[in-house]
Amino acid sequence: MKEVSLRRLAEYFNLENLTPSISLDGIYIEHEEINRPALQLAGFYKYFDNERIQLVGRVEYAYMGGFTNEERLEIWTELFKRNIPCLVVCRGLPCGEDLIRKAEESGTPLLRTKLPTTIFMGRLIQYLRTVLAPQISMHGVLVDIYGEGVLITGESGIGKSETALELIRRGHRLVADDMVEIRKLGDSELVGSSPEVLRYFVELRGIGIVNVKEIYGVEAVKESQKIDMVIRLEPWDSEKTYDRVGMVNETTMILGNEVVCYTIPIQPGRNLAVITEAAAINHRTRKMGYNAAEALTTQVSLNIQRRQKEREEQEMRRNRT
Repeated sequence: MKEVSLRRLAEYFNLENLTPSISLDGIYIEHEEINRPALQLAGFYKYFDNERIQLVGRVEYAYMGGFTNEERLEIWTELFKRNIPCLVVCRGLPCGEDLIRKAEESGTPLLRTKLPTTIFMGRLIQYLRTVLAPQISMHGVLVDIYGEGVLITGESGIGKSETALELIRRGHRLVADDMVEIRKLGDSELVGSSPEVLRYFVELRGIGIVNVKEIYGVEAVKESQKIDMVIRLEPWDSEKTYDRVGMVNETTMILGNEVVCYTIPIQPGRNLAVITEAAAINHRTRKMGYNAAEALTTQVSLNIQRRQKEREEQEMRRNRT
């Protein structure tokens, strides 16, 4: 199971550590869900998940204000006894010395942020969803074409990077070259990005390494992109039958999700960038409800019916005469 250290999380959100004597390095978060312990502060601990980060906002703070200092300390002590990973106080609300002391005694980090509770909660959930999501690395190139995330795959040296460079020249954006890190967010969303060390770089055989951001500008690159389709490049095989209509969608599995996949054979004279661009546009129109293959099939069927009807009418006229 993936995990993220509490120190990394605290540094990312610039959280104030109110218990500096407690090391954040040995504490790891494994769940993307978080909890606001309203019911727990009222004494209800049934079904309580102590592995979640606990957030205290204005509502919980106001509720605790209705108790005496001794009662508050008993409530906090009961919460800290549950071995929670940390307690985060939002809106920069003040924390008394007694609360800090109880947190230190239990070994529970007490952190604080100036952000409003709902804003911090949303950002924290999104961050945890990303860093804790299932992830794989694939050899290929990821390009944003008219908003469609196109993952170009194929054996080494087949022309993936050259195709990506031509697409960039046509106004599209590079996300990753050579190695694509793919994360599964939720049940169906696959998001690809580049390893930080390779970000914005493209390898062109015979030329070397090219920095796309420096040559073509920031509008030619993108840090991450949802993967909508896969283009598989392969050498032309004269004995293989390739799809020429597109009635049947080929798919490939990535992290348990089916992704539409098009196999494009490589042959001299074929402009792979234009073909890839057309495939992305066609995929987008299909998502919007228009299928060119089905439209052509319907048109051909109607044309056949019309001609059949004309022949029947001609035959009837001949019989009358």
